[in-house]
Amino acid sequence: MYERRVLLTQDGIRRLEAELLELRTVKRAEVAQQIRDAQELGMTETDGQYEEAKNQQAFLEGRIQEIEKMLEMAEVIDESAAHASKEVRVGSTVSLRTKDNKRRKYQLVGPAETNPAEGRISDESPLGRALLGKKRGETVKIQAPGGTVEMTITSIS
Repeated sequence: MYERRVLLTQDGIRRLEAELLELRTVKRAEVAQQIRDAQELGMTETDGQYEEAKNQQAFLEGRIQEIEKMLEMAEVIDESAAHASKEVRVGSTVSLRTKDNKRRKYQLVGPAETNPAEGRISDESPLGRALLGKKRGETVKIQAPGGTVEMTITSIS
């Protein structure tokens, strides 16, 4: 599963702890009830529902184990140091401008917290790797499916 450190922000740790609590308390009880309900229906009606409930239970227990391991291997990202840094590092929030003047803003996080829709990209992604160690005003080039994309760092916080 996770053999090495898992970079997480404090917010990421809180989100995982909340998800773990929800899975252990609410979701486990729901799945257990679904299994009991399926068993009470009788053999002919139960097979599909019972199998589905058991599959949900297996997925749930796998996710619980995954979160527990992530939290065990967690290394907290020092966001205050990243915000004070003049160069991009994990935890930094980076504002970028493309050649066609589109603006983008991303926070570099570990792979476990990646969510591009929320502006969080992995330090291991092509863009994340290209940004690490760069300073304000520098341009990075990323190979994308549509060709090379150039972006200039306008701010780091």
